[in-house]
Amino acid sequence: MRRLFIMRKDLAMTPGKLAAQVAHCAEAYWTRQILKNAARKEDCQVYVSPVETDAAIYDEYLCGMYVKTICEARNKNHLLKAKESAIALGFVENVDFGLIYDKCLTELEPEEADGTTLTGIWFKPLSDDVAHEISRKYQLYK
Repeated sequence: MRRLFIMRKDLAMTPGKLAAQVAHCAEAYWTRQILKNAARKEDCQVYVSPVETDAAIYDEYLCGMYVKTICEARNKNHLLKAKESAIALGFVENVDFGLIYDKCLTELEPEEADGTTLTGIWFKPLSDDVAHEISRKYQLYK
């Protein structure tokens, strides 16, 4: 299994900015899982969050190798084609995949009406064949 991230090449992000955006992608799937069921323990400064995960993800990703592939999209439209592919495969946005938007506080200029810019897309751990099905129209990020 592997995590697939596709990042926009046209934004010409510095290496540090790109690394931060990929980190946002990597954290998004797991933090959504944690936040979904988080509850504060009574009279305690601790939150508890049971995380349910598919057996294959647990066995082959969490207990296996944390394989990640980072591909590049030429531009926003090219990136959004990965979203279309995910939906065609029956994936649910913000569950199986999600878009990452930068708040444009450092080096990027806002492109969206809310002052953000779309930088990438993340996917839950996928079987290699499904990851390749989505990524075949993208090259590895260089």
